[in-house]
Amino acid sequence: MTAVTPFHPAHQHLSELDSRYVDVSQIPWKPTPTPGIEMKVLMQDEESGLLTALFRWEPGTQLPLHEHVEIEQTYVLSGSIVDDEGEVREGDFVWRPRGNRHLARSPNGALVLSFFLKPNKFLEGEHAGKELK
Repeated sequence: MTAVTPFHPAHQHLSELDSRYVDVSQIPWKPTPTPGIEMKVLMQDEESGLLTALFRWEPGTQLPLHEHVEIEQTYVLSGSIVDDEGEVREGDFVWRPRGNRHLARSPNGALVLSFFLKPNKFLEGEHAGKELK
């Protein structure tokens, strides 16, 4: 099995077919390449790029122009995320098709749950040409 929940030592002793119960409060917030956005990785498979994570956006944060290499799904738990196509608010869901490009921002902050099949590819900023992992 290549999927794991990083920083969750209780999972180290489970067999390949055991369910993974995740105590999210015990997972540390980690910085992302974008200042003002932190993440808790709930599940990832580095080999395939699959990722499920909580993202905490500080008010005024902006994520540089990026492309979704595969479908991305985001559910907003609190706050909102805005781009040129619209705004996704608390309790709402947005998904973006492969190839979608946008610059996202959170004027008032947000807490979101996101699902990625492959990491985003950044097109602008200091992380241009890199994938968010």
